[in-house]
Amino acid sequence: MPVMNEDMRVKLMSISTATLTTVLFKRGFRNTFICGSGLINPDAPRMVGPAYTLRYIPAREDLDDIKVFEDREHPQRKAIEECPAGAVMVIDSRKDPSAASAGGILVTRLYKRGVAGIVTDGGFRDTPDIAKLPFPSYHRTPSAPTNLIRHHATDINVPIGCGDVPVFPGDIIVGDQEGVVVIPQHIAQEVANEAFEQTAFEDFVYEKVVEGSSIFGIYPPDEEAQKAFGDWRQKNGR
Repeated sequence: MPVMNEDMRVKLMSISTATLTTVLFKRGFRNTFICGSGLINPDAPRMVGPAYTLRYIPAREDLDDIKVFEDREHPQRKAIEECPAGAVMVIDSRKDPSAASAGGILVTRLYKRGVAGIVTDGGFRDTPDIAKLPFPSYHRTPSAPTNLIRHHATDINVPIGCGDVPVFPGDIIVGDQEGVVVIPQHIAQEVANEAFEQTAFEDFVYEKVVEGSSIFGIYPPDEEAQKAFGDWRQKNGR
């Protein structure tokens, strides 16, 4: 599991997924936002960390009965105990929320182990309990049935699709109240740097718009607006 440096983490904690998708689009990456997966607890902290993945395929009746959880090598249970602290668990559930991808006990275990968050394109069970945790958890919709009804856990830490977005182990996952974006690992630092600068500029523009300014001339900025932004940045320590 690649180590994410502190500079990158701090910057990404302050950048919206909207800004990140724009910076990624500038580099030719269009499919980076996991559509449909929302935050269960709106008061949870922002989520930043390298991806640690789990892949489900459709369940099969002769393989997926309740006794499989007695096996400590079961991929879902093993992933919960091995996902590194600071990482984000990303689950490929084939966009199928008809059975839970995980539940409150497993999500709580990740929280207690210091994992940075969890994302699935399926659903979670025990969502009233998950909503009480100060732990970012993203899914499509609540789902009470156990995962074994629909999902067969098969692979840990391999390339997956989550909400039709490709996720490779070590890609940087960022989540806010709007949703989750996936940043390819090899460009994560440059994306963080540029998005950090863009966030400062957009804060300046937002302030001007609130004051009544037109977007023309400031978004994008003309020469006068660029000078005003420089003065604003110096004044505000940005």
